[in-house]
Amino acid sequence: MDTRIQFRVDEETKRLAQLMAESQGRTLSDACRELTEQLAEQQRKAMSHDDWLTEQVNEAFDKMDSGQAVFVSHDKAKSSMAMRKAKIRNKS
Repeated sequence: MDTRIQFRVDEETKRLAQLMAESQGRTLSDACRELTEQLAEQQRKAMSHDDWLTEQVNEAFDKMDSGQAVFVSHDKAKSSMAMRKAKIRNKS
């Protein structure tokens, strides 16, 4: 089901926006609809990422609680990350 969105802008803003939309071969309504759809897609991606991140954090805590977590020193982690970065840089 479609829904209607209404908002107010001054006449000059509306006029200029209509001119720009028309110069692109679309209506102001089309432009507003496209912007709304883009914002919704950005929100879907943000929510999907938040869900993924929550899942990763929960898995990490589950590993820690079950004693399966492996901890490394800061120096070892730093060294490991430097090697990964070097390997990635050398692939390109």
